[in-house]
Amino acid sequence: MTTDEGRVSLRRLLHRLTASEAEIEAQELRRESAESGGMPAHQCMRGQVVSVAGRLRTVVYTPRTNLPTLEADLYDGSDVVTLVWLGRRHIAGIEPGRHLTARGRVAVRDDRKVIYNPYYELESPK
Repeated sequence: MTTDEGRVSLRRLLHRLTASEAEIEAQELRRESAESGGMPAHQCMRGQVVSVAGRLRTVVYTPRTNLPTLEADLYDGSDVVTLVWLGRRHIAGIEPGRHLTARGRVAVRDDRKVIYNPYYELESPK
């Protein structure tokens, strides 16, 4: 091992010892998202067709009289993208903690990034 490699390893170790659990989780999610070929959520802009990968933080059914919606917050370690399925009350496999990749056009609603009726692929549970 060269001196530079040793310094990098020591820096990583010190960072893991001093970083909070949330920071470590965010780093791991960013790495997993990049490996899946997902675009970092913080780089997604309104109108772009993107593929984002991450973990579902929350899943909420919003009953409305004219159009029920299922909403899920996808976190990739950099930002949150809200996935909205119109006219759906439940989708098998869409639950908090689940990893998935979603594709669609980014919109902005209440200053939040949203993808309506995204195409999605569930990753197998770990």
